[in-house]
Amino acid sequence: MNKMWCESRLSRTVRRWATLGGFTLSSLLQAAPLLAQTPLPSAELCPTGTVVNASETEQKSGGNLAMLPSELARGLDQQISTAMGLWERLNRNLAPWPGIAESARMARVPVLMYHDITDQPEVFFDVTPEQFEARLEEIREAGATPISMTRLVLNLRFGVPLPPKPVLLSFDDGYAGHYKFVLPLLKRYNYPATFAVYIGALDKQTQADAAGKAVPGRAHITWDQLREIANSGLATIVAHSVSHPEDLTKLDDAQLQAEILTSKQRLEQELGLPIPYFAYPAGHHDERVVAQVAAAGFQAALTMSNDEEEETFAGNSTTLLAIQRFGQSRLREVLPQAWAGPPFSLPSGGITFNTPVAVNNVDSDGLALTLISGGRPRTFHADTRYQVADILAQSGATAAVDGGFFSLEHIDSNQMIGPVLSQNTGQFIPDSINDLKKMGGRPLVLIGPRSVRYVPFNGQKHNSLEGIQAEMPDVTDAFVAAAWLVKAGVGQPSSSFRDLYGFDAMRQRAFWGINEQGQPVVGVSHDRVDAVALGRALAAAGLREAVMLDSGASTSLAYRNESLVSYLPRPVPHAVTLSDQTQPTLANCAPLNTTSTTSSINRQ
Repeated sequence: MNKMWCESRLSRTVRRWATLGGFTLSSLLQAAPLLAQTPLPSAELCPTGTVVNASETEQKSGGNLAMLPSELARGLDQQISTAMGLWERLNRNLAPWPGIAESARMARVPVLMYHDITDQPEVFFDVTPEQFEARLEEIREAGATPISMTRLVLNLRFGVPLPPKPVLLSFDDGYAGHYKFVLPLLKRYNYPATFAVYIGALDKQTQADAAGKAVPGRAHITWDQLREIANSGLATIVAHSVSHPEDLTKLDDAQLQAEILTSKQRLEQELGLPIPYFAYPAGHHDERVVAQVAAAGFQAALTMSNDEEEETFAGNSTTLLAIQRFGQSRLREVLPQAWAGPPFSLPSGGITFNTPVAVNNVDSDGLALTLISGGRPRTFHADTRYQVADILAQSGATAAVDGGFFSLEHIDSNQMIGPVLSQNTGQFIPDSINDLKKMGGRPLVLIGPRSVRYVPFNGQKHNSLEGIQAEMPDVTDAFVAAAWLVKAGVGQPSSSFRDLYGFDAMRQRAFWGINEQGQPVVGVSHDRVDAVALGRALAAAGLREAVMLDSGASTSLAYRNESLVSYLPRPVPHAVTLSDQTQPTLANCAPLNTTSTTSSINRQ
């Protein structure tokens, strides 16, 4: 592949980002390295197979985002696919500004609001340095990822992918503790944060320090200290008005314009940086205030509420000019819920077995789901029936869901309905008992070292090892699932289930498939649901392909040998497992080919 052509094509793509919604080229260039922290098949570069971590590429650029188009291109098809996939996603998600992208509304990003960090707390929302450091440690232990304001806005505006368990830390009013305590701790943890400052406090503190005097009330930062914060590489500075009025909505038009526009102009003048974001003092705003914020040239604005019931995740905000926040006291409540949202979709439709296994609890289309994604899929055919958590312990895998259907004639039988091949036994077992004609057209699941295929089952053709090897020569696992729930990203209609018993019944259900990111996914519905509604919810949650497994009383999901369902399921003899991979397998990123007869996901 011609490297100059590759780089030119990528550069043209990146330049097009600059036309979207008033964002600058430099801010949209951040979208490329941002992908690095969301596991992508693009880490398996084509066609050479050389594994390059995108975050390493960013480090090699020395933080110079202008170098990234050339660094990312490197003459490799998959990097181009990543950029083009991002462009497709931006177009697909674009809503009229200040609207929020539909995919971003599925994410759960808590924006946490702090005020003073002080060693002499006076009010309930004051936080001591020791308490704040403990909160940062909780964030680290939870595996959460603090993000910048710009990164959040790119997600809200365009659906640009986020890292795992994203959170945003924000600090209002420019208190002295932000410089004395917060900045050193952010540097220690290497966490970004947002600082909303108002001009009056900066001016007063700077003048008082110059005169060797103390200011009444709480101390604030000076302009020099703000410059140091802004130049730390970790801070986004946000305008917070001139005088911090109690309620902007009570000001006349001239006063309102002065508070909003002047705060932006002074900060840009003093810092030499663009200030694209605003924070409403005390959260008070109405249509007139929002209009002034937009007229001043702000791209997004933070708000707050004194009513905890109104606090919500950023994606639930009405617009970019009213991004909601949580009070810092709710960290432990919202941190476990943080989720980056549906995975990024590559147009190549490749698959990866090399990303870490991760658990996400999702509310999709009004349905409570647990999705476990990543790792390498295998099946396990036990010698009798066990709880899935026990099968998981035997297998040594990271996660497991109950698998194919099995005979209920004998309580301890491991007889499957349909042929089965599992890696743990290495034995192909044909079905010599059941009427295979009745199973015709159901998904035959085929798993190999580098591929997954879903093929309509044909009893005459697929009840032998030779028959399934004709479909996939290197097949290691095979079984017959109940039905397709999602095909090519679309939930399947009721007509597709034909005469499948109970597809329209309300029950807990188990499933597995491949998401838009090319990762294997296993999961369950915690609510009772029919198969059609489940397919819609899974498609909305970002699954490209999904098949239904044994459900109802058998529905079971386990992670690290612990059950993730609230009831005791029926023991089963078969499970689909996901295992974390420590040694990446090189790939040439073969595409996903989905037709009306065969769903194929190849990783060769």
